[in-house]
Amino acid sequence: MAPDKNAAYPLEGYKNLCFLKNIIKNPNIIVGDYTYYDDFEDVGNFEKNVRYHFDFTGDKLIIGKFCMIASGVTFIMNGANHLTEAISSYPFAIFGNDWGNAMEGKSYPTKGDTIVGNDVWIGHNAMIMPGVKIGDGAIIATNATVTKDVPAYSIVGGNPARLIRMRFSPEKIEKLLALKWWDWEIDKITKHVRDLTGSDFSKLPDVS
Repeated sequence: MAPDKNAAYPLEGYKNLCFLKNIIKNPNIIVGDYTYYDDFEDVGNFEKNVRYHFDFTGDKLIIGKFCMIASGVTFIMNGANHLTEAISSYPFAIFGNDWGNAMEGKSYPTKGDTIVGNDVWIGHNAMIMPGVKIGDGAIIATNATVTKDVPAYSIVGGNPARLIRMRFSPEKIEKLLALKWWDWEIDKITKHVRDLTGSDFSKLPDVS
């Protein structure tokens, strides 16, 4: 029997790890089944670490299924953006009074939603910048600062994060992206967990 995807704390007696979708309150944070967050102190820190996520910006943080997110991971959202092409990047308008009209006819820059694919591992203290798209199966190294999109099944690290290597050959990555095992019925996933934790691609079902 598979673990209960609706359990907030799937490890009995341990509340520093949660299935994230079951504790999120912000409707602009969308998380898939079985994605977990592990925090050294309090899993409530996850939403605190989604920074500058203001309602008026309207951007979303979308995280797929079966992701692994370590303690200290931070997502910087579009509310952090300032003007970069203007003479001054100072946010005069937010202070109101006679400065309230400073942004009339203008808008702050936005890079859109931040999207994390499925089966993504994000290491301790990594930082994800606004609008980044992280592909399925990617690994983000500890302390990485991710400023641009991350290819599926790649490993990136550093500040700014750069490609370290691809996890598999292009042919194997193509098969995995077509297979989309994370979308299988849970009974099928359970049947194949030993295959999914192995390295023999021939044991995986054919793409249907």
